Amino acid sequence: MSLIWVTGNSGAGKSTVCELLKRHGHDAVDADWEGYNHWVDRTTGRIVVNPPYPAPSGWLHRFGWKIDRAHVEALAARAAGQTVFLCGSVENEDEVRDLFDLMICLVVDDRTVTARLANRTTNAFGRQPEELAAALDDNATTESMYRRFGATIIDGTRAPETVMGEVLAAARSVQPNNR
Repeated sequence: MSLIWVTGNSGAGKSTVCELLKRHGHDAVDADWEGYNHWVDRTTGRIVVNPPYPAPSGWLHRFGWKIDRAHVEALAARAAGQTVFLCGSVENEDEVRDLFDLMICLVVDDRTVTARLANRTTNAFGRQPEELAAALDDNATTESMYRRFGATIIDGTRAPETVMGEVLAAARSVQPNNR
């Protein structure tokens, strides 16, 4: 079947859609919370624990949020018999992009990013000025970048159930690759 990457900027609704997919009986994995992603020191390459809160100034320049290819490869093998959704956003996506049958990018405007990051309860990322600035900076190029990669673009500002419905519709149209 298919391995589908559901991505987008911080605050786009990836974790919300992932949780809805799970509740509706779909195989969905939240890369942020299920051991796929980790912080990496860009200088040494070492995996580090989550940043202190609030993160010190410059923390995001030194450390990156990355995904482990071996974990995604194992998930791709599991997807051979079913459709699996992996939800997340990482800076080293280029190292795993070849493992996905479809990329779906949830897009939102800056106002939505700001409001969601200020009000979310799942984690504190985006509440500090440096984190919010980084999220807004990334948001400026997210949609155009994923269009270049051929991703399916979905408006993440709508009701979560509607967004999930569009994710499922896109998944039904995919032709699995021969990994």
